[in-house]
Amino acid sequence: MTLPSVNKNVLILHFTVLIWGFTGILGELISISALHLVWYRVVIAALSLFIYFIVIGKSVHVAKNTLIQIILVGGVVGLHWVLFFHAIKISTVSVTLVTLSAATLFTSILEPLINRKRISKADVGIGIVILFGIYLIFKFEFQYVWGIICGLSCALLASIFSILNARLVKQTSATVITFYEMLGAFLCVSIIMLVTGKFDDTMWLEGNDWAYLLLLGVLCTAISYVLGVAVMKELSAFTVALTTNMEPVYGIVLAILIFGNRETMSAGFYAGAVIVLGAVFLYPYIKTKIENKERSLVNRKLH
Repeated sequence: MTLPSVNKNVLILHFTVLIWGFTGILGELISISALHLVWYRVVIAALSLFIYFIVIGKSVHVAKNTLIQIILVGGVVGLHWVLFFHAIKISTVSVTLVTLSAATLFTSILEPLINRKRISKADVGIGIVILFGIYLIFKFEFQYVWGIICGLSCALLASIFSILNARLVKQTSATVITFYEMLGAFLCVSIIMLVTGKFDDTMWLEGNDWAYLLLLGVLCTAISYVLGVAVMKELSAFTVALTTNMEPVYGIVLAILIFGNRETMSAGFYAGAVIVLGAVFLYPYIKTKIENKERSLVNRKLH
């Protein structure tokens, strides 16, 4: 691969991550509830991907057992998004994005348990640092306690579906997985809305909601995912992990630029945010260094 090609893919990935960071802004701008917002989002995203498959002539056929698994994971994705947007609506974009970064902490605990692997020292160390950062945010922004709890719950679900997707993607196309997960999310959210009687007048859109939802469903979900998958095939896992960790940074900067004083937080919050985001951002680098060192020691013993 040529250097210009690598740089191009890195730029595309950064653009994709910037779009992901923009989802929080749209969540704040859209007037309907988090439940209704996610319902519209997954409908638009699923339709967009279906049109995409028709245009490129791609089959969406999967085995029955795999389909059931993907649909169930899609339900987890739907709940994750409901909690994400609800956290934004009851706190701020900044609080939600920082607490969502705790997905790294949850993954470091859950992945070894689910896959029956040895827990990494790097994972434990980064997890402790992230916990300290979240403690500071709790301490200085306690008025957003429910937003923080929803954000952390959202991060837990993000960790779960990421681990499960890592298994699914080995046997099925990532875009096909996304399509069926959108359908699974649609079923999950629709059932919740039926049970709670939320198919009512409060879900009707007003003003700019249609435009924001189209941006959310088409650009921030369907197109960004296709772009992300395309460049991830060309870039190293380390580059992808490091760049993806920029999502909360981009999101917080955009929130401050767009909402101004509404996103101004205490010094304690920013201290906690720097600790959490710093740990998450440096995580791939530290983990790679430790694994290389351990691999080197093993090789020396073998020789």
